[in-house]
Amino acid sequence: MEKSTIIGILLGIVAVVLGMFLKHAPLTNLINPAAFIIILVGTAASLFIGFPMAELAKFPKLIKLIFTTPKLIARDELIRLFMDWATITRREGLLALETQVDEIKDPFLRGGMRMIIDGNDQDFVRDVLLEDIAATEERHKAGALIFSQAGMYAPTLGVLGAVIGLIAALSDMSDMNKLAAAIAAAFVATLLGIFTGYVLWHPIANKLKRMSRREIEIRIMMVEGLLSIQSGVSTIAISQKLAVFLTPTQRAKMAEQEEGELIEQKA
Repeated sequence: MEKSTIIGILLGIVAVVLGMFLKHAPLTNLINPAAFIIILVGTAASLFIGFPMAELAKFPKLIKLIFTTPKLIARDELIRLFMDWATITRREGLLALETQVDEIKDPFLRGGMRMIIDGNDQDFVRDVLLEDIAATEERHKAGALIFSQAGMYAPTLGVLGAVIGLIAALSDMSDMNKLAAAIAAAFVATLLGIFTGYVLWHPIANKLKRMSRREIEIRIMMVEGLLSIQSGVSTIAISQKLAVFLTPTQRAKMAEQEEGELIEQKA
């Protein structure tokens, strides 16, 4: 489970509730069905108008995605995997990897391995894999765009809700106490619009973009590793080539592990 999403939502709610409490604003004002209808239903209406049904059908899956930690192979683990494959390839040839294809869990990596084992041209393999990555990235962008657009619509709909509330409040000015309460209630829609837009929808879009970026980077690593194996480069060359995808801390840690393994082998 992605704890940061839950923590962020809870902190956002606490910030609003605590802020209202410190400002002595009655929390009961938040119980405003009309404001919720204007913001939530209005945002949904805008999305239905702006996006095809095929993309909106993925909305529940996208919501579930932000609460789930992506099951991506660790970068240092991926480098070690390619180094092992490079060792096998240099000793026994590329066809020796055929027995390990079915053990690869990642569909993208498994498909790329099958292509190079089948003897496809390196340019062909690169083009197919990069086109696959581009198509995946485009699908991810479409999903994130739904939430970024919702984040743009919601605050504006909050203004619309406030205007509707003010129209209702100013239609009867005979009782000033009721008028003041009605004006306060009118701005609940603005609060909900800003809250959902900038605490929910925009951050969700950002998280989906970040998750997509991490997955795309892993796939680019896979492409570089597969093409390196197909070229028959050494394990050291693969390690150096893929190490650029690691942070300095990860590189130092990996170097220490490799040094430790060499000492054990000599002993």
